[in-house]
Amino acid sequence: MEVKDITIPNMKYEDFGDNESLEAYVDELRKNGVNIVVGTISDIINWGRSNSVWPLTFATSCCGIEFMCVGAARADFARFGWEVTRNSPRQADVIFVCGTIVHKMAPVLKRLYDQMAEPKYVMAIGGCAVSGGPFKDSYHVVQGVDEIIPVDVFVPGCPPRPDAMLYGMMQMARKIKVQDFFDLPKQPEMSSKKR
Repeated sequence: MEVKDITIPNMKYEDFGDNESLEAYVDELRKNGVNIVVGTISDIINWGRSNSVWPLTFATSCCGIEFMCVGAARADFARFGWEVTRNSPRQADVIFVCGTIVHKMAPVLKRLYDQMAEPKYVMAIGGCAVSGGPFKDSYHVVQGVDEIIPVDVFVPGCPPRPDAMLYGMMQMARKIKVQDFFDLPKQPEMSSKKR
């Protein structure tokens, strides 16, 4: 079964930002038609996975307060499907590392990461989690979470605004959407070197 004469009701021409590629796409559909099943099973699964991510919050300082703002009514990360924050790493898909990670806390963070099921993702939020922040080159602060666990998305700022965190979440969702669900790569092993 094919669909012909594609039109989009209730949408004005001016509402689209990239009208040239949209017109080329619609012309191709009108010329060739399109089957009812237009996506692969992997695309459908990844669409669902990217819009229903369950985060585990690991907030140790001021970035945790900003993360609370992301869940509040003004920023509202529920519209992206990220609102089900988990308290158990066994039920979480992504871990938000918000704030300063000291060397004493690093083994706890590594243990939580190891307990998460595959596929798992990590977001480093704030200057302290990204690179040590104002505690750069201090003896007690880890100089970036990527020394302990592999990080997928970095959100810089001290502390980052809620819209920066939302942008990081959208980047994470894009990363999840493009993965092949049936051939997910294993997370890289971190080296055991000490700093």
